[in-house]
Amino acid sequence: MKLTFVRLLQIQRDLYGLPRNMERFRAYLATMTDPATGDLKLPLVAMNPMGKEHVPALLDEWIALGADDLAARAVAEAAIQLDRVGGEFQVGLVMADDAKGGWTNRYFSEFGHMFETKPLHRRGWLTGMLWTTETPSPEAAREAALTSVFRGAHVEQHGYARTLGEMMAQEGFAMANAGSLAPSLDADDLAYTRQVIAPYLGVTDQPTIMACLFGDEIASGLGYPPLGFSNRAGLALALADARSSRQPELDRTLH
Repeated sequence: MKLTFVRLLQIQRDLYGLPRNMERFRAYLATMTDPATGDLKLPLVAMNPMGKEHVPALLDEWIALGADDLAARAVAEAAIQLDRVGGEFQVGLVMADDAKGGWTNRYFSEFGHMFETKPLHRRGWLTGMLWTTETPSPEAAREAALTSVFRGAHVEQHGYARTLGEMMAQEGFAMANAGSLAPSLDADDLAYTRQVIAPYLGVTDQPTIMACLFGDEIASGLGYPPLGFSNRAGLALALADARSSRQPELDRTLH
């Protein structure tokens, strides 16, 4: 894969420097859109343009941390590892506001970020998501960028995931190769989850998939039937399997 990192954090911070009214919203649209074509220019769709003071404050922390530089180095390293995978992409970090206001539902946004990537993917963008409820750290900056890159690599090789099993394979691949350590479950819960989730691996409906990936508490909060899963059980199982028994397969896929 040919990967070019684009520094987006200061662009987002500059937008938050404008008054929180239609002036900012219009500037957001102008920044995000190509004036000649009307198409997307920068992948800022997940950004809350009307975010309150907590968003620029967090962006200041990420920028002071050097998050763009950390992510850029991680992406350059990943490009070497993925040199035999096709595709040419720009990569950037975007902040999603899941802390305050109604702009972002964390779990629908995560689902879309993981599995509804075609509009950005075909435009040559891979975005790492930063969340306003999470603490800035070097590890988080790297992981956000790398997860998006390896997710894109999986899509290039296997197409867009449709079934729960395909989604778990994609996200396990992305998280394991990004060095993720979470989400995790203890051994008993992993064994239980593997057994209970097996009949659902071929499903394609969002209510069932959300319950399997994110767990009963989240499913119930979204109005979906609970299925007996712990928090982020499906994602935890996907990561655990990718880091252990499936890791040789992932390595062969990359090389």
